[in-house]
Amino acid sequence: MKFSHLAVTAVLASTSPLVAVAQTPPAAVAATPADAALNALIADYETYLKAVDPLSASGEGDVEAMGRLPDLSRAFELAQRAPLEAFVARLKAIDPASLSHAGSINHAFLLYTLNRSLEGLDYDTSRLAFDSEGGPGTWALYIGGSTRLNSIAEAEAYIRRIEGFGNIYAQTTENARRGLETGLVQARSVTESALANARNDVAITPDAEPLLKPLSTLPATVPQADKDRLTADAASAVATIIVPARQAWLTFLETDYLPKAPVEPGIGNRPGGKDIYAYLVRGHTTTDLTPDQIHQIGLSEVARIRARMDVEMKAAGWTGDFAGFLAFLRTDPQFYASTREALIEKASEMAKRADGGLPALFATLPRLPYDVQPVPPQIEENYTTGRYNGGSMQNGVAAHYIVNTSKLDQRPLYELPALTLHEAVPGHHIQIALQLEAKGQPYFRRQANVSAFTEGWGLYAEYLGEEMGFYRTPYERFGRLSYEMWRACRLVADTGLHWMGWSEEQARACFRDNSALAPHNIETELQRYIGWPGQATAYKIGEIRLREIRARAEREPGPKFNVRTFHDALLTEGPLPLALLDQRMDAWIAEQKAK
Repeated sequence: MKFSHLAVTAVLASTSPLVAVAQTPPAAVAATPADAALNALIADYETYLKAVDPLSASGEGDVEAMGRLPDLSRAFELAQRAPLEAFVARLKAIDPASLSHAGSINHAFLLYTLNRSLEGLDYDTSRLAFDSEGGPGTWALYIGGSTRLNSIAEAEAYIRRIEGFGNIYAQTTENARRGLETGLVQARSVTESALANARNDVAITPDAEPLLKPLSTLPATVPQADKDRLTADAASAVATIIVPARQAWLTFLETDYLPKAPVEPGIGNRPGGKDIYAYLVRGHTTTDLTPDQIHQIGLSEVARIRARMDVEMKAAGWTGDFAGFLAFLRTDPQFYASTREALIEKASEMAKRADGGLPALFATLPRLPYDVQPVPPQIEENYTTGRYNGGSMQNGVAAHYIVNTSKLDQRPLYELPALTLHEAVPGHHIQIALQLEAKGQPYFRRQANVSAFTEGWGLYAEYLGEEMGFYRTPYERFGRLSYEMWRACRLVADTGLHWMGWSEEQARACFRDNSALAPHNIETELQRYIGWPGQATAYKIGEIRLREIRARAEREPGPKFNVRTFHDALLTEGPLPLALLDQRMDAWIAEQKAK
C-alpha cells in the first residue's frame, strides 16, 4: 500500500551521486572504528525516523507509535531541514574508505536518502495532497483493515490514532489549498475520481465503519467491560471527529478545488512542474535518466514486447490481425469470472500454486504469511486491479494480496497469473517480507521504499513465472506479455503526459493499441499516472536493471551460478538504489567467481 505525498517518505530516494563502496566481500572484512561512529549516527537516525513516521514504527510493534499519525503540515516538513542537514554533516565527517563493506553501503545509502529528502523540501510536492485513489479516507480504510489489537494498551493507542485523523484531514486540506494558491493543482479528472471516493466515505454507515473493525480483534483475555468501553470510545471518536472531517473534505473538493482543477493533465503544465517532474522521475527510478531518455526506452521496449506478443498470438491459433485478437480477448466470456467469489477463488488457487514454486527459486523465505482479499468496496471503483499490503509479524497481521472484484467483465483471467506473481509471490510479498525481517539491517533499511527496486522486482517476478512453468496456455503467456507491455507503455505515457504535454488520448493509445488491458483498467491507470507523476516509470527501469544484474551473475561465474543463492543475495539485505545495487551485486558476483 502506498501513502501518497507523505513528507516522511520523501527521504526514500535521491538524485545525489552515490559514493563507491568497498568491493571486498563482507565476510572478509572486520568492523572498523569508523563503523562505530556510523552505527551511532544510524541509531540516532532510527530514533528520528520513528518520531516522524509512526506508521512504520507501529508496524514493528511500537505501541506508543500506534497512537500517532504523521504530521503532514508544511511547517513540520520545513522544520526537518535542520536535523537532516545535521545528519548529513555527521555522515560527511566519516570517511567511507575507512568503513567495512557493510558500513560503506549503509553510509552511501543513508547519504543518498538524506540528500533526496533535503532536495525535496524545495519542491513542496505535498501540495499534490491527493490522487485518483483518494486522500485521507483511503488511509482510514487501509489502517482499519491492517490493524490488529492485542491488548487494552494497543486499543487505547489506536483510539488516539483515530482522533488524530482530524489533523490529517485538516493538514491535507491545507496542503491542497496551498496547491490551489500556487498553481500546483491536480487535473479535473483526478479530482473527480477523488470526489467519488470522498462521497463513498461520507456514505459509510456506523455498522460498516472500517476504523471500528480492529476493536473486534481484541483477545478473549480482555474483560468484556473493557471491550465495551473501548468500542464506545472508538465509536465516539469516529462520530465526533472522523464523520465531520469526511464531510468537510468532500465539501472542500466540491466547492473549492474542483472549480479550479484544470482539464490539462500533465504536471508539466503547472508552474515549476517540469522541474518537479524531473525530480520525481529521478527519485522513483533512482537514476539520472532524463524524461526524454525514459521515453525512448519505453518506445524500444514496446517494439520488443510487441514482437513476442505476435508469437503467442499465433500459438493461440489466431489467424486474424493483432487488433482483432485484442478485441477477442477483451470480449469473449471464456476469459472472465462470472462472480466475485469465483475471481477470488481463481486468485487464491494461483497464489497457492505459486507458493509451491518458491523453494526452487529461493533458499530463504519469509516467516510472515499472506492472504487473498477483495479490494474494499468503498474504493474499488477507482482502484487499481490489484495490490499488495504488507503485514506485521510483531502485531499478528498477515500481509494481503488484494484483488479488485468489481466490474468482472474488465478483469480478464489471462492476466491474473501475472498479477498474482507480481503482487503476492514471488513478487512483493517475498521481497517486502524479507526486507522487514532482515534483523541484521538497520531500521532505515528495513523500512526503505525504493520504488525502482520494489516495483522492478514485482515485474521481474512476472518473468520468473516463465521459469516456474506457471503460465499454462498461450493466452496466459500473452497476458504476461500484455502486463509487461503495460509497464513499457507507462514509460511512454507518463513522460508523454507530464513532460511532453500529451493529452489523455495520446497516452491512452499506447495501452489500447498494444496491450490487452480492459478499457476500464486503462482509464483507471491513466488517472493514477496523472495524479501520481513519475511513479509509473519505476517498474520497467527497475526490472531492466535487475535482468541485467542477473545476466552478469549467470555469465561471469558460469556453471557456479545458483538462482537460489542469487535471489537471496538480491533480497535478504533489502532494497537499494540501482547504482548502489550494482556495486553490491558486483561484489557478490566476484565472491562467487573466487569460490
